[in-house]
Formats: sequence, structure tokens, C-alpha cells
Amino acid sequence: MHLLFYTALWALLSNLVTAKSVIPKHIPRSVLPKRQTTIKGQQFPSLIDATTEDLVSGLEQGLFTSVDLTTAYIERIKEVNNTLHMVTELNPDALTIAAEADARRANGSVIGYAAFHPVLTSSLTSGSPLDGIPILIKNNIATDDEMNNTAGSYALLGAKVPSDSTIAAKLRKAGVVILGKTNLSQWANFRSDNSTNGWSAYGGQNFAAYYPFQDPSGSSSGSGVSSSLGLALAALGSETSGSILSPSDVNNLAGIKPTVGLTSRYLVIPISEHQDTVGPMARTVKDAAYLLQAIAGPDPRDNYTSAIPNNGSIPDYVAACNFSALEGARIGIARNVIDLSSDNSTPPVLAAFDAAVQVIRDAGATVIDNTNFTAYEQWLSDNNETLVLNADFLVDLANYFNELTFNPNNLHTLADLTNYTHANPLEDWPDRDTAVWDGALQQGWNNTDPRFWPAYQADLYYGGEGGILGALDRNNLDAILLPTQFSPSIPALVGSPVVTVPMGFYPSNETVVLEQRGTLVETGPQIPFGLSFMGRKFSEAQLIGLAYAYEQRTLIRNQEQPYLVPNIELADVVA
Repeated sequence: MHLLFYTALWALLSNLVTAKSVIPKHIPRSVLPKRQTTIKGQQFPSLIDATTEDLVSGLEQGLFTSVDLTTAYIERIKEVNNTLHMVTELNPDALTIAAEADARRANGSVIGYAAFHPVLTSSLTSGSPLDGIPILIKNNIATDDEMNNTAGSYALLGAKVPSDSTIAAKLRKAGVVILGKTNLSQWANFRSDNSTNGWSAYGGQNFAAYYPFQDPSGSSSGSGVSSSLGLALAALGSETSGSILSPSDVNNLAGIKPTVGLTSRYLVIPISEHQDTVGPMARTVKDAAYLLQAIAGPDPRDNYTSAIPNNGSIPDYVAACNFSALEGARIGIARNVIDLSSDNSTPPVLAAFDAAVQVIRDAGATVIDNTNFTAYEQWLSDNNETLVLNADFLVDLANYFNELTFNPNNLHTLADLTNYTHANPLEDWPDRDTAVWDGALQQGWNNTDPRFWPAYQADLYYGGEGGILGALDRNNLDAILLPTQFSPSIPALVGSPVVTVPMGFYPSNETVVLEQRGTLVETGPQIPFGLSFMGRKFSEAQLIGLAYAYEQRTLIRNQEQPYLVPNIELADVVA
């Protein structure tokens, strides 16, 4: 296996002829200068560094149009997609939508925030910063257009939905150019016990870009890789337990896993109504905040959004990006989670974590160690979360199938889907098993059964009093810190929010460790890792502020670059 792996690795590196391929021998620990291009005689950031505000400024100055920007992103995707497989399809309407945005800008009618946020607790009433800006979305977020919504399976290829998902509709109202759909771990990593992150039958094997054959993590794998390379301003992912945070962790991104209920799940292919959420993955905290601003809010078709406080009012997440936000904050560390979860690969992560804690102290925060998740060790050997996810999946998947206006394979239940997968060679069964589904079917009861309630109450204890919520309350904390690789599981149980930001990189001499199938690099030189800020439900604005204040003091993201970077820039298109 190892000989084949390195033979393939050499072949990959030998054939990268259109994109920049750089594998640095030493990790620079100072911030690298931002890459620049020249458009109409003016310096402009490379698309791997360009922020929302950079793009809006360029559009308003007339340096380029939305059509130019969309074209550049499309060409960048084409340049690297055959190597990394992060985008499953491009929106054939993207350039038309971009031209409509250009027409609005030309006649002074840029879409305003009020058009898509009638209940916004801020003064953001001018033009939408996302009007005419391309965004990629995960291939489980439905769009009522020519694109497919497959969860990475041929089972849903050609299926039709009755409308846009609420998330897609909100993006359109904000003027966003929905550029395409990103690859994902098939069925959001809820099919197999022996598959790989980033693999789907429909999209192939996605790789991350900081080391050859890098595990992109999952399940929002393609969204993470696309955002890391500047293939759109940012991307949307979905999370049940780790699927935004983990790909953000290893792709050097800021990722926001919102409170369950802050963003609608209507017509998002589900796992669990109790844990699923949709959120942004971007290269900066502020870019993620702009995108969250566009997609958050109540939806009568998702009753979990009725829990949004203040009658559905949405805070100003962009204004929360305050350099001084750490001053006076009380921040905890769940030390027992670190101690119980660490292994031989974590010393570089823990060294970076200690350095991050010092930055946070120096910024004026009070940091309190050992604010532990008291039931964490007990949770490690508990299976109630599996029972809850299985029970939800049996119902929620069937509900999604029943929403379809065209169901090409006549799927109505998980049993139908399992039978289809076993019968279709393109689904790579039995090499990639259906053990997760088999377990759900064998469980034999769903979330309407009396057995569901005690399992769900156990989850609420492990995430609540025995987990994140109890630790916050007992210690009067604003947030709790963990390395991101340890942060997703407990907040997932209670649907509480987490914001991750880049914290560091493995050293240049780090031993390459492959995942269980021996085909992806799980740990290796220059692979990124992140820091998580974890808080109470609907505390996104506060967490965004804390994460932004840390990010701006460290600029960790800019200390490394991917080994594979697209060449195409806006200047090539405008010229």
C-alpha cells in the first residue's frame, strides 16, 4: 500500500502543470506577504486572499464586473478540479445571474439588506455586500434550477425539488451568485464505517490542498477545499457533528457552526433534525459573518427556527467583528477533554493551543483552566447519540424523499436507499459498506417511538449539565476554548454554536500518517489545525467577536500556503 501510495504521489506531483505547486521544506512562522495582481493599473489581492470588502470595493470602482469575477472563479475551479475533485457541478445560470447583478449595480439598485432581512437588529440597510458575489454550496442544499442535489449519490441524480431550499432562496435574495455545488463525504458521512472523508460516488475522492493526498475531513469536504483556494468568496457547509468545524480545521479556514435553529434546514438533505445546521466556511471570520448574516433567520418550514430569540431578530454579525472583543471576556478551557482525547499526533496542536491561550490573555481576557465537561469520560462509552441520530434519520430522510416532485429511483425509505446502493455498482458497495444504515434499520425504531425520549434526554445531559452548557454556567463564562479537532462532539448534542479559526500547522518534519484505508494523509507536514470558541445557544455574535479578535492578532492563516494554488486571477479575465 505504501509503495503504491508514494508512486501515485510522484505521478500527481509530476503532472501538476497548470497550477502552482509548492511544498515548502520549512514552515515560515512570520506572516507571508499577501499575493497581489494588477487590474487596470491598480494593485488588487489575489483571489485566494480577497475578502468581501475587497471584492465590493473592486466592483464599485469598476475594476471588474460580477461577470468577470464569476468567470475567474469558474476558470480557477476548472484549473484544479481534476486534481482535487472539490466541485461536483457548476451552475449553468451563474454568468446570467452575475450579469443581472452588474445591471443592478450600473443603475444604482444594488440589493439592500432590508430586502432579505426585515428583522435585523442593526443599521445595515445599505446595499448587500454579497450582491453579485459568487458562493459555492454543499451538494446537499437544494436549488430549484439545473443543478442536482445528490448528497454525493447517484440515487438522487435528476431528482427535482418543489422550490429552492430556504438557504438557497436567502442567498438569491441577497444577490449572491450561487456558483455551483461542492463535493462532500457521501450522505454527509452517514453511510459507511469504512469509507473516506471527501469521497462520494457522484463526486469522486476530494483532496485538501495543503499536502498531496491530504484528507479534506468531512463531511463538508469540497466546501472547505474550495474556500481555502479562493474558488469562490466562501462556501456553505452543513454539520451534524463536525462537518463544518473539521473541514475548516484542516483547510485553514474560519468556520461557523450555528446554533441548531438559527439557519433553516428546509430542503437540505438531512441526518438529524436535532443536530443538523447550515453555516459558512470562509478564509476570514468577517467573511463568514457576512455570509451568516445572509442565511440566518426564521423559516415557517423549519419550526426549530422559531426558537431564535427576540422574535426572530438577527444580530449584526459583521459589527461583532471587534478587535477589542476579548478585553474583559471570561474564557474557559475544558482541560479534561484535551487530556482524554490527545494522542501521539497532538503535541504540535497543544503547543499552538498554549500559545493561543497566551494571546487571548494578553488581549485582556480572563482565562480559567479546568472548566471541564464533567460527564465527558462517561459520554465516551455511551451510545445514546447513535440511537438519536438513527431514529431521526429514519424519519427525516423519508420526509425529504417525500418532498421531491420527481423521484427518479422511487425512493421513500432508508430501506429503499440501501437496496438501491447495494444494487448499483457506481455506489462502490460492498467495498464501502452501509454499516451506518444497517445499524439504523436494525435499531427498528424512530423518533416517534417512546424509546427515543430517554436517549435524547441522555444527549441533553452530556451536552448540557455534563458538557458545554454546564461548564459555561458553573464558571460564568463567555466561551470555552478547545483545539478544533476536539470541539464538535459535545456542542452537537445540544445544538450549541462553535466558531473555529486557524491556530497553526504541523511542522515540516511531521510524520505522514494515513487514514484507515491507507489512501489519504490524515496528519503530515504543513497541514493546518484550528482553535474553537464554544458558547451558549444563539451566542454567535459574541463568539464571532472573540474569534475575530484572536484572528486579527495572529493572522495564522497567512503563515502557510497550499502546495497547489490556481494561477488564474481576475487580471487574466479582465484583460
